Amino acid sequence: MTDLDTPVAPAPSALRRAAPALLGYAAVRALGLIVLAVWSTARDKSAHTLLTARWDSLWYTRVAELGYGYEVRLPNGDVHSNLAFFPLLPWLERGLHAVSPLSYADAGLVVSLLASLAAAWGVFAVADHVYGPRAGVCAVLLWAVLPVGIVQSMAYSESLFTALAAWSLYAVLTGRWITAGTLAALAGLTRPVGLAVVAAVWAAGIVSFVRESRESRESRESGQPTESRRPAEGSGARGSSFAWPRSGAARPRARDASHAPAPVPADGAPGWRRALGLLLAPLGAAGYVLWVGRRTGKGPLGYLDVQAGWRNGFDGGYAFARFVAEKFTSVPGAFAGLALIAGVALVIRLYVVGVRQGQPLPLLVYTGVVTALALCASSYFGSKPRLLMPAFPLLLPLALALARARPRRSAAVLAAVAAASAVYGAFWLNGSGPP
Repeated sequence: MTDLDTPVAPAPSALRRAAPALLGYAAVRALGLIVLAVWSTARDKSAHTLLTARWDSLWYTRVAELGYGYEVRLPNGDVHSNLAFFPLLPWLERGLHAVSPLSYADAGLVVSLLASLAAAWGVFAVADHVYGPRAGVCAVLLWAVLPVGIVQSMAYSESLFTALAAWSLYAVLTGRWITAGTLAALAGLTRPVGLAVVAAVWAAGIVSFVRESRESRESRESGQPTESRRPAEGSGARGSSFAWPRSGAARPRARDASHAPAPVPADGAPGWRRALGLLLAPLGAAGYVLWVGRRTGKGPLGYLDVQAGWRNGFDGGYAFARFVAEKFTSVPGAFAGLALIAGVALVIRLYVVGVRQGQPLPLLVYTGVVTALALCASSYFGSKPRLLMPAFPLLLPLALALARARPRRSAAVLAAVAAASAVYGAFWLNGSGPP
């Protein structure tokens, strides 16, 4: 049995299962685009331009059209180089432009729109696998109605990255290691935070190897075959290799966090498949970073120098904490400071709840790394909500709560938040907007 032959639902069946989530997602995003178009027209602006030709989208388009090597030197000495932007999205823009009449900018928009649907499907697949289909639908809708959800419809790389990350995590959860490693490598070619996907795959693989080795040793000592010690297929979330055993029969219900994930994939995937998946996972990010180092002549740390030219780095959150503290020098700013503190506290709270509810290890590692990189970056403080967007497992506790509530109440809450998100997205993009 090959890695890709691991038992999963046939594609048509999986698509039918995900259809309510995808239709709901499309409806939310359509609402956001309609409100944006109306708002932009009222302000004599082009919604199309706002979606395809602002900030990062311009940099990606330039890479697609002209390649790397462009930079902007600012009066203060900073150097903004397009080497800071990872290549997968520009490659896709260039490819689609080559086979269609679309401009590079429009190709980026199409890629982002298609990737957002793939991301929504991936979010559903992960949430459905862990908590069931109702929680999966709620997770997708919550991801759609994020305040900065309009970015999912822009020619940005967030949707593409989230799609690759979600499906890589799903592949890990279902024991498809080569697929997981390949998608992790592609995620590493999309954004610097691809490190989070690599970390999740590696953490899951290492734990799997360690537990398998321990069980093999215990089986030799007891004389009991290892196979008889493994959980039966489907003992967790439909045969997941990292499913948490149920604490009760009803779904959706959080797994019992006191139990460890199953030691090996349910299909008995041989160790070499896991090893190959682990080997593939970092190739994308490592390959691009090393290429940048060679191009700049500064070795493996060359990419860090490129980021430093944008005044971006990792300082453990010191600069962000100082930025928040400075808000309290005025009364209006104090309200913004309190809102920022509340937002960070909410993110941390959701992560802690996810741990207590027994989210699988790969999700916790992935979310932890994405959150740490977003909150501890030393610049672009207004980008932090956008940088947190790929951390969709943070939404699972809320999705689980909505799934357990009465359908009418959940629908009313999501509809209200969707309307507010559409208005905020139009206001935000017509104002300061990304990054």
